Amino acid sequence: MFDYLVIGGGSAGCVLAARLSEDPSVSVCLLEAGPVDKSVLIHCPAGLAVLAQSSQANWAFQTVPQPGLNGRRGYQPRGKVLGGSSSVNAMCYVRGTREDYDRWAAEGAPGWSFDDLLPYFKKSEHNERGSDAWHGSGGPLNVMDLRSPNRFGPVFVEAAAQAGYPKNADFNGPVQEGVGLYQVTHKNGERCSAAKAYLTPNLGRKNLTVMTGAHTTRILMEGKRAVGVEVRVNGALQQLKATREVLLSAGSLQSPQLLMLSGIGPGAELQKHGIAVVHESSGVGANLHDHVDVVQVVDTPGLTELFGLSLPGAVNAIRGIFEWRNARKGILTTNFAEAGGFIKSTPDEALPDLQLHFVIGKLIDHGRKPSFGHGYSCHVCLLRPKSRGSLKLASADPFSAPLIDPNFLAERDDLGRLLRGFKILRNILQQPTLVGYRGQELPASAGAQTDAQIEQFIRNHADTIYHPVGTCRMGTGAWAVVDTQLRVHGVQGLRVVDASIMPSIIGGNTNAPVIAIAEKAADLIRATA
Repeated sequence: MFDYLVIGGGSAGCVLAARLSEDPSVSVCLLEAGPVDKSVLIHCPAGLAVLAQSSQANWAFQTVPQPGLNGRRGYQPRGKVLGGSSSVNAMCYVRGTREDYDRWAAEGAPGWSFDDLLPYFKKSEHNERGSDAWHGSGGPLNVMDLRSPNRFGPVFVEAAAQAGYPKNADFNGPVQEGVGLYQVTHKNGERCSAAKAYLTPNLGRKNLTVMTGAHTTRILMEGKRAVGVEVRVNGALQQLKATREVLLSAGSLQSPQLLMLSGIGPGAELQKHGIAVVHESSGVGANLHDHVDVVQVVDTPGLTELFGLSLPGAVNAIRGIFEWRNARKGILTTNFAEAGGFIKSTPDEALPDLQLHFVIGKLIDHGRKPSFGHGYSCHVCLLRPKSRGSLKLASADPFSAPLIDPNFLAERDDLGRLLRGFKILRNILQQPTLVGYRGQELPASAGAQTDAQIEQFIRNHADTIYHPVGTCRMGTGAWAVVDTQLRVHGVQGLRVVDASIMPSIIGGNTNAPVIAIAEKAADLIRATA
């Protein structure tokens, strides 16, 4: 028996377990379905190239067929390991804009404006550049500039500047718009996941229990109160009880799945699978949305300093292994998406509505399709899509993947913005600084010149950039799942703390915001204990 049970050892769960166990008078148990984060592929930043395309430490979900993507199934990698997706992501430290959070507050979530969350961003952060009005120092999450950056990140930034986009040295400062190099969640040349930042230093606490290989199958309810969980460990089901609260941090795809498996959700959907309705909540699994993204890839055969499959590339990788093992420096400290920026699809946009990630290698189908030789890639993603989808149960089997339907590009406006972004990106990649290296855009996208051709390229190749949110939205009204204290409406002793509570997606990568959400949630939980 524990005071708090935390379901999910990802970014939010690691923060909750660490912060709540600071009080020695309470007991906390963290349940993670995946393994301990001991793989060198997690700690060596460049290991993400393997993790993103394999099922190691990865749920490797797929969407249902997407009409907006010409019927294709999208790929949905999610972390299945301590640290969750922060152990397998590209480590860009991005918060979004003030307006993103102020919109949450205006739409029914008071207490969640940017000014409310900024102290938690700063509390979580140790920025090696130092603290100021926008950044913190002394927090668990180490944020730094890349230790051994590839020279082509600045080349991309210069090309974007030639195309008329301002340079920006800090996307998390007073202005987000512009192009520059990303800061990353690294420390001493290694990935700094939420597990390494928050959990690992505190594993010796007697009041903190961490269970890996522990797949939660349902939340135990007594009437309308959550009292524990059922979990499978080593093939056997067991029950754990929580005297205070159950904290659900399984992420935007699995938190709503677990609620529905436990009888909390749309009644008709539950009854279809033979699940007794404990509490009707029509918003569970609704409002799924994500950053849809498309990539242009350029072949540069002679530039072996870029990552690629070749004999020189293999030699570089072997040299990089020794550099990283001996000094935690060199090419394997890359996060691949070293540069990028935030731009507007039209000049009259109030905020940047597109994000760029410049990758120092050829990235095709999430890196799952090998391409021999060397080159670079650039993503353009839509920051605030209008399309909304859903998360539903495939069955009452807790070990079956849910039905994931982001409904990509259902809204014509989404496609229009991404099409304009594609043309903007091509213009950047054709600026003199990059053209001088005589790269050749791969035929798949190079053949897309008219708007109709570009639209078809996007529908044939676009996919997620790994930021699903919104399936347990915070707020009031029939479609809200949790209140502003993150307590599940209509149920006692149960909160949801992860990206699923976002009413709307933020304009940037979602890992840093999830950590800030969990920092604030820990204070809310302590205040009501």
